[in-house]
Amino acid sequence: MITIKRILCPTDLSSHSEKAVQYALALARAHDAELVLLYCTETLDGKQELQDFVLPHINPADSLCRLIVAATDHVDEEIKTRAQLERVDLIVMRSRRRPHRAAILGSTAESVCRGAPCPVLVMHSDEREFVTPELKVDLKRVLVAYDFSDFSELALKYGLSIAQEHQAELHLLHVLPPHSVDEPEIAWYPSKDESAYHTAARRLQRVVPSDVNLWCEVKTAVSEGYPYREILNYAEKNAIDLISVGAHGAGFGMRALFGSNVDRVLRQAPCPVLVARPLKPRVFVSDLELNRLHWRHELAS
Repeated sequence: MITIKRILCPTDLSSHSEKAVQYALALARAHDAELVLLYCTETLDGKQELQDFVLPHINPADSLCRLIVAATDHVDEEIKTRAQLERVDLIVMRSRRRPHRAAILGSTAESVCRGAPCPVLVMHSDEREFVTPELKVDLKRVLVAYDFSDFSELALKYGLSIAQEHQAELHLLHVLPPHSVDEPEIAWYPSKDESAYHTAARRLQRVVPSDVNLWCEVKTAVSEGYPYREILNYAEKNAIDLISVGAHGAGFGMRALFGSNVDRVLRQAPCPVLVARPLKPRVFVSDLELNRLHWRHELAS
């Protein structure tokens, strides 16, 4: 299973990012992990603001919470750099839903998802409440989008780990290309080969370790169409609380301009989305170099 020992949560001190902070706090408690809260500002005057923002959510039980203020104009790069320097296992951040015209340009969250040194969990401010007043994540159903690639295998590992921690149902969805299961209405001879649908269904059932069924209910499904549409439809119909997908990179040309399946799921999902990425090794720098790169203030919780 995946081990989560350090979580990074960027915040802009707005009421919208407050939900992401609460979610990150709840996950940190559930996984007994350290939480690093990051506030990026153009000046060095954010120390007291950040402290005032998080104090209502922090109690003595959150002794492993650290606060960092960084002076920078490049928020996405700061988040990725900080995640690598701090050896972060997971980034939790929020993203605003934007008009289609603005969505073409991408967002900070999408930029972080494409280049982060670790998985990124993205949530939106207009989603339902996923954290209880006791700061526990209300997580009953986890959906893993699985396409039999190494990326989706990593998404499955994270989905399994989170489902086990929260005793949630695990849903696996594989999407076949459009028209891949079309068959003629009249078949004069029975087909000797198994259909693409049945082949995918059988393969999907074999990817989950047998012992998983001892502690959670596993549901598998195969659909046909455009992956992002099928993932979103399945999540909506089955009241999914978290979607886990593998990151395939940014791509080029039209795909980079209009977004990949992951980008579209991030923008439209009715629940938080975990973009699974392999962990990158930590970059070691001297204290002098670190101070030259960033003005940094760390506060004890």
